[in-house]
Amino acid sequence: MNRIIVCMKPVPDPQHWNKVSMDHETQTLKREGIPTIINPLDKHALEAALSIRDAHGGEVLLLSMAPPFVTPTLREGLAMGADRAILLSDPVFAGSDTLATAHILAAGCRWIGEFDLVLCGNMTIDGSTAQVGSQLAELLDLPSVMHVIDLHRKEDHLLRITQKIEHGYVRLEAELPLVISVRKELNKPRYTPFTGILAAESKEINMLSNEELHIDTGLIGLEGSPTKMAGLELRRFKREKERVEGSPEEIVQVLVDKIHRYGII
Repeated sequence: MNRIIVCMKPVPDPQHWNKVSMDHETQTLKREGIPTIINPLDKHALEAALSIRDAHGGEVLLLSMAPPFVTPTLREGLAMGADRAILLSDPVFAGSDTLATAHILAAGCRWIGEFDLVLCGNMTIDGSTAQVGSQLAELLDLPSVMHVIDLHRKEDHLLRITQKIEHGYVRLEAELPLVISVRKELNKPRYTPFTGILAAESKEINMLSNEELHIDTGLIGLEGSPTKMAGLELRRFKREKERVEGSPEEIVQVLVDKIHRYGII
């Protein structure tokens, strides 16, 4: 396996979601000035790529579509062990929905050239649509497997995959190249050592605009997005509290009844 592409999205830090607002003129989120983190499931995708590279060799390349200010977040992925990164950034990309984003990422994959595998997080915490991975596969004319919780290389161009479905699991064997979207059950992302942080500073981040990608502007940005935000509502939840009194036996019985009623176990 020579090259693995990991699609990585910098998302607003959940601790600062109260600062997210909507631009009512463009019907897009305002993200400027809000700290970003790596989308959590994308870390699991990166860990899978690094594990395959460590066992079989090759190159792990990060691919992201985002504004230029997210480069420190991409450095975190490089610090984990990715070899280099490509940032797709251009004002004409602003406002892209999942389909337009998939067009941009597909153009980035084609610009990279030959690759064996594309890994994505199953969904992002800021959108939760779980659409980009399958749309990207369609645009690249590649097979797509979502909800992946186990992944092993069986032969040079063959992967053994376990996919979670509603009432169980499916085990598959798939030939490369293909696009895989992963769940958190797949692995535990590795600890980033201080040496990795230092090494990341010298690793390459290429920034590409649409001048290099040559995407029809009718397919990207607001013009190329068939879905638009209708509004933004930030909800705050508080835990309901209830004091239970009585003997230990009575308290246990009340708790058991509530656990059974709410279907917790």
